[in-house]
Amino acid sequence: MRYTYYIFIFISLAILETGCNDYLDVNTNPNQATSASPELILPQALTATANTLNTFNTYGSQIGGYAANAGGYGGFNELVTYSYNSGNYSGLWTSVYDNLEDYQYIIDNSTDEEHYYFNASATIMKAYEYQLLVDAYNNVPYTDALKGANSLSPAFDDAASVYADLAVQLDNAISSIDKGLSLESSGGVKKLGSSDVLFAGNMVKWKQLANTIKLRLLVRGNGKVTFSTTSFSNDGFLSADALIDPGFSRDNNKQNPAWNTWAYSYTGGAATKSWIPTKFIMAFYDGTKLTDAKRGAAIYYQYPSTGTNQLGNEGNEVPSCPTGSFWYPSSERTGTAAGNATGVLKGPDAGYPLFTAAESYFLQAEAAVRGIVNGSAKTLFNSGITASFSYLYMLPSGTISGDDDGDASAYISANSSSYLVNFDLATTTEQQVEAIITQKYIALNFVHSHEGWNEYRRTGYPAVSGTSATSTFASTVSQSTRADRLPSRVLYPATEIAYNGANVPQGINSFTSLIFWAK
Repeated sequence: MRYTYYIFIFISLAILETGCNDYLDVNTNPNQATSASPELILPQALTATANTLNTFNTYGSQIGGYAANAGGYGGFNELVTYSYNSGNYSGLWTSVYDNLEDYQYIIDNSTDEEHYYFNASATIMKAYEYQLLVDAYNNVPYTDALKGANSLSPAFDDAASVYADLAVQLDNAISSIDKGLSLESSGGVKKLGSSDVLFAGNMVKWKQLANTIKLRLLVRGNGKVTFSTTSFSNDGFLSADALIDPGFSRDNNKQNPAWNTWAYSYTGGAATKSWIPTKFIMAFYDGTKLTDAKRGAAIYYQYPSTGTNQLGNEGNEVPSCPTGSFWYPSSERTGTAAGNATGVLKGPDAGYPLFTAAESYFLQAEAAVRGIVNGSAKTLFNSGITASFSYLYMLPSGTISGDDDGDASAYISANSSSYLVNFDLATTTEQQVEAIITQKYIALNFVHSHEGWNEYRRTGYPAVSGTSATSTFASTVSQSTRADRLPSRVLYPATEIAYNGANVPQGINSFTSLIFWAK
């Protein structure tokens, strides 16, 4: 596997004419590198981000309590014992740094006024992706990274300092957008246009994304990072789902990457069948912990009879996963026709979520509780629940299939005796945070599972206890020495150790080494 710091991998003009196997591969042969404009690179880089996020969601689902091993499969090894080695989940590191090089190339080649918007959008995405890295690995190469041959062995930066600088870069990006807006009337700035497969050139939404990423940095780094500024632009935060959509379709292997991984290939063949939902997550739908039949049915096949397991259990009673997976709720199980459904997979042509409105609202709710932003924590909390229903009910076309507002209100009423749903009953700061994070964990189920895992490690919520399948998502064969019997992190990949071993932090342990914001 190539080492992604050493050579900037320039994308040739021919990438737009590549065959189906290259649809999500923005990197070309480094021995045949050519230059390309920011206009050509941005859509490919954003599309590659969707593929990267699919890799993170898979990791988060397996480690963070959303998915367990299905019946009929073996060889899970470290994925169920947590005794990770440098080969486990190594794709997280390589996919992000590959993608970061694309965004850095845009930044380096868009320093003129004409390309303010391209520079700003790439800077915002660079901050987004670096937070993914820090939250998975803690200290990472940052200041010395992405410099090609000028920095072949980049030093590792302190994770908290990376967080602090990312906030500054987001502020700078917003300033660049504002400068670009002032030039629009004179035609002095290029609009993103069709290059923007995220917001279709809406620069206000780009500023809202920057504010929302910064808010996540501030909330997660609260009390542990010294930020030079804690203010936001007056554009506000995301209030609608931010979806990457370059034109995903079943044709020519251009499918939404989550559909391709979990449901069906573009030829209609079965995708991953070795994982099924956990009993732990199902307890938040089936009445064991909370009652949430509407979202359960929107997500899961044959709910409430969906097969489940506890991670690590490989007994004969473990159900197998059906073709199309348990995360696809439709009765249409023909791979060449399936799609157009509610839930988390939806179909091959669905946009891929970069940041959901639900996560944005729950971030704001916690920030309000902690005094980071103004606003009603209860109102933001309830908006997060409604936004979760809206996202799950949304079909690939963008149409909402169901009464999202009404069902969200009914959900709150049905669980009115629980402070995890009825915010009025959360009378202490700790209960309010627990309610917010628990609802965020539910909303992130198989959407951004890695963020649910991050929030568990940061806050300890949703609460786990004991060893029963509905009270903990720890593996039955866990070798963790932690009180919760869970890992604390994954290890640096073998490629990093091989090529930059002198700088890789030593003594990292998957049970005792914590991300700087973790409990």
